[in-house]
Amino acid sequence: MNAKKTLEKVKIKSWQRIVTISRRKGYDHLLYRSFWHYKTNPIQKLSTESNYFTCIPNKYAGIGHQLANWIAGYWFARYFNLNFAHTPFPNQKWESFLGFYENEISVDFLVKQQGYRRVRIPLFDENRFSQIELIKKIISSYSDQKVVFIAEQDQFYHNQYGVIFDLQKKFYNSEARKQDKLIYSKDNFNIAIHIRRGDIAIGQENLNDNLTMRWLDNKYYHNVLLNALKIIPKDKLVSVYLFSQGKEDEFSSFKEFGNVHLCLNMNDQQSFLHMIYADLLITSRSSFSYKPALLNRSIKICPITFWHGYPNTKDWVLAEEDGSFSLCINKQ
Repeated sequence: MNAKKTLEKVKIKSWQRIVTISRRKGYDHLLYRSFWHYKTNPIQKLSTESNYFTCIPNKYAGIGHQLANWIAGYWFARYFNLNFAHTPFPNQKWESFLGFYENEISVDFLVKQQGYRRVRIPLFDENRFSQIELIKKIISSYSDQKVVFIAEQDQFYHNQYGVIFDLQKKFYNSEARKQDKLIYSKDNFNIAIHIRRGDIAIGQENLNDNLTMRWLDNKYYHNVLLNALKIIPKDKLVSVYLFSQGKEDEFSSFKEFGNVHLCLNMNDQQSFLHMIYADLLITSRSSFSYKPALLNRSIKICPITFWHGYPNTKDWVLAEEDGSFSLCINKQ
């Protein structure tokens, strides 16, 4: 990493720390010019529908985290009765692969071509009425101006499935789908299992809470698969594809199921794609499989405890810590 990028990262991390500390003490909103604009300007009675809202995908996070940021922007734009402005994903490969930019107007275009200006707003708790009302007042105070509201980094949105049909429509209608290539056989019932390993394995040694909360041992996935196989349709050959990191002998217990394919060296985008197109997706406690689950139109079995919500629909099955679940899996 060169000096310029290092300095940029230090500045971002320092700002985030300041926001975190001040938020704990309840005065973080005082850090923002947008708050003081609201305090010093009467709230306009004009419509805010000509203004825009966006969240910036965190360039120092993984794609699951970045998608959570993007989705939050899409959701809150609608929630605050604003237009959505697209902020590209930091990695051009993911930007092209997802295709979410199609039919969206970008922040850069609005600022450089249309005379809009960026205005950053404070973090807010979507479940705190007082904080939501403050954001509404800030937005209203700019109703006589051309503004793109920028959410603070990592603005949280719990029920990411709130825009699930929009996401699916965008993904499946994208030009990028013409390039998709799968190793699945259309004649089989294809099960994808995502087992989060890699960096979180370290958490088992140093007991880092942020890592240990994401851990599910092989026994959990083994039991989920065992229970699923008992009730899935029997009219097709079942093929199991396991997406993870590590060595083959770390997953030797899955050999008993037969026709199991270990996809330990497949790149991120191909793994993501195969989880989306699986006939049955068994997710981990990870955004990297939760996001494909949002795009997957078939059956999903997910750990019951997770930091985002699940739709209350038949194609979403929640598994207990021991890998058991009570809902039946039917053909969709």
